[in-house]
Amino acid sequence: MSDSTEADIRNFTVGFDDDGIRLDRWFKRHLPETSFNVVSRWSRTGQLRIDGRRATPGDRLQAGQMIRVPPAEPVVDAPEPGVRPPRAKPARAELSEEDSAFIRELVIHEDPQAFVINKPPGLATQGGTKTDRHVDGLLDALQYDRDTRPKLVHRLDKDTSGVLVLARSSRAAGYFAKAFSSRTARKVYWALVAGVPSIEDGMVELPIAKQPGTGGEKMYVDQKDGSPARTRFRVIEIAGNRCAWVELQPFTGRTHQLRVHMAAIGHPIIGDGKYGGQEAFLTGTISRKMHLHARRLKIDHPDGGQIDVVAELPAHFAETIASLGFDMTSADLPLDEPKFSETPEGKRRAITAAAKSRRKDRKGERRGRGRGQA
Repeated sequence: MSDSTEADIRNFTVGFDDDGIRLDRWFKRHLPETSFNVVSRWSRTGQLRIDGRRATPGDRLQAGQMIRVPPAEPVVDAPEPGVRPPRAKPARAELSEEDSAFIRELVIHEDPQAFVINKPPGLATQGGTKTDRHVDGLLDALQYDRDTRPKLVHRLDKDTSGVLVLARSSRAAGYFAKAFSSRTARKVYWALVAGVPSIEDGMVELPIAKQPGTGGEKMYVDQKDGSPARTRFRVIEIAGNRCAWVELQPFTGRTHQLRVHMAAIGHPIIGDGKYGGQEAFLTGTISRKMHLHARRLKIDHPDGGQIDVVAELPAHFAETIASLGFDMTSADLPLDEPKFSETPEGKRRAITAAAKSRRKDRKGERRGRGRGQA
């Protein structure tokens, strides 16, 4: 291979959101113009590598790994007779001034290696089916004079608001991805939940798995086959027996973890009908939007030191806080290190037992309804 070709070799760092996916799926996400046949040929000829080792399309990726990709091929392989060539993916549309101003106004921290934005509820982090407007699609507006646009290194659910980190270089992307995958980053969420937990400071340790039949769109507690999941919660303030304002800290990164855990212990997040049903909605003027907000993130910086940033509440959440008479002045609790070895075993067992009891009660209700209809 010539020197000029070698200079065109591309290197990509696997982001946190791509942890665990197949290499061929990674190409569909990030280099969709590269056909599977081309990826397979690169693999067979040893041109495609992960961390210096030869790679195959079926290899599973890990966050922080480096993918070596050959230069883009200028000539498309001729299609077989009678086979229509694949339609080229249209170029990314130029952002409007309105969209550019919108994403720039969300920035709450900026330095040479990172942006941090306060993502509003209702805006997806990445595109998908019937999702045309998302954070990833707006990042061209934050490229400025750099050669490359910022990169996503983690994500928030569409209806969850708050702190979202964007890396401004491949080095920073790999660094932040490792911080998230190794759980050295500290994330603090605020939520309003239905009812009041009986424990003011507790740990939910319930394994989570994808719920069968939902296409991976919904998770549930699965004691047998679920992946370990751990969430700390602390009660900030309560409104009688109606609801509680809680701080949540995920110590694992399962999909929908906070939503599943709070619903499992009988205190679904307000506005989360997917996991809480009707119990997740308060009567009166309380908004029906999700009341889950990524309040704070503390993460090591690639150049030394730390990023430690907080995001203000979205309008609907702030209005609910005010209407319930909660006091914002002392809401940010100290970011202490939970001492797991000193956490009373009885508290953990009580939380787990309460979740199991709740599920049994629901099964009993379903059986009772079935007998009544017989």
